[in-house]
Amino acid sequence: MFRTLNQPALWAITLSAAAILMVTMGARQSLGLFLSPLNTTTGLGVTAISLAMAIGQFTWGAIQPLAGAVADRYGPGRVLLGGLLLLAVGSAMTPLMSSTVGLIVSLGLFSAIGSGAGSFSVLIGAASQRLPLAARGAASGVINAGGSFGQFVFAPLLQALIQAFGWMAAMWSLAVMTLAATPLVRVLSKPVEHLPPRAADEAGLWQSVQNAVGDRSYQLLNLGFFSCGFHIAFLVTHLPGEVALCGLPSAVASWALAIIGLSNIFGSLYAGACVARYRSKYVLFWMYGSRALMIALYLVAPKTDLTFYVFAAGLGFTWLATVPPTAAIVGKLFGVRYLGTLFGMTLLSHQIGGFFGAYLGGIALSRFGDYGWMWYADMAFAAAAALLNLPIREAALPQAGTAS
Repeated sequence: MFRTLNQPALWAITLSAAAILMVTMGARQSLGLFLSPLNTTTGLGVTAISLAMAIGQFTWGAIQPLAGAVADRYGPGRVLLGGLLLLAVGSAMTPLMSSTVGLIVSLGLFSAIGSGAGSFSVLIGAASQRLPLAARGAASGVINAGGSFGQFVFAPLLQALIQAFGWMAAMWSLAVMTLAATPLVRVLSKPVEHLPPRAADEAGLWQSVQNAVGDRSYQLLNLGFFSCGFHIAFLVTHLPGEVALCGLPSAVASWALAIIGLSNIFGSLYAGACVARYRSKYVLFWMYGSRALMIALYLVAPKTDLTFYVFAAGLGFTWLATVPPTAAIVGKLFGVRYLGTLFGMTLLSHQIGGFFGAYLGGIALSRFGDYGWMWYADMAFAAAAALLNLPIREAALPQAGTAS
């Protein structure tokens, strides 16, 4: 799969990007574990804490195009370093906050901006600009798998720290782990030799953004990715609450999140391989369609430990595996010169969905006592996303042996 990635510098770029994403996504995707202990300590209520986390979902998306634009123009090094430092500061601040406004600042702004600046738009954009076309799909799969591996590692680790030392100590430990990733930024800051040739800049950044916004295929892609954000944010924020409603121990939730991350390592690698073999819109169609089916099966299944683990494994296979084919479509439509910016805008659509997934989940629980309506909405959005991807304009892949 990586025969084109034969230069040590290119391996270093790919693996360093995957390691940074492991930290930023591992931290972000494990925040749902802190919802209950935060509520117990502060007494703010699930809705208020869900609001802070929902704002974090939106902020994480809103920073993506800005971070991508800065990285496209000045390089990824400073953006990534600043992101890791902000994530560490936000994590360290959170135990000191006792109000909704305070949590919005620490989790909704600092942590979210930091993890967003060290996330997909900058990392995949930087790698794609430095890799030959044939290697981009596989490399994006590896980078994406790094984020999934972070969830697999961080969810049970943070749960163990919460149980052993309390949630405050776990959050401070998270800040230390984030700082430990900063040396990797130097690898991504180094210039890479033999960059793939860039197309002539017939349009500048602003014109490229305008062209993308007016493109029907880009609009459909973003609408589908909105549903992905709704799905992921709802689960990562409220799956621990769903487990508790079913009368199961909190360890089931942390292991379910970990299984999602583990399963998505394989899903991300498989998605990266599929991008090189099939049209990405068809890959996305099957991913979104499978989510709707798995949610329907979950709703009629008995709520046992095994059900949650099987459900997590099934959903985890497509969890963030939507990123490589989505980024591939953006690159095919508009090239890689401004991929960090344009894919960042797509991630903003993802996180607008994430805001509603996290916040409406809290409202549903407060008003109805369960997440029933959220599951139905999630299933409907997934089915709609599958269909929205089919009309996307995407050229057929070149035949084997054809020059790219």
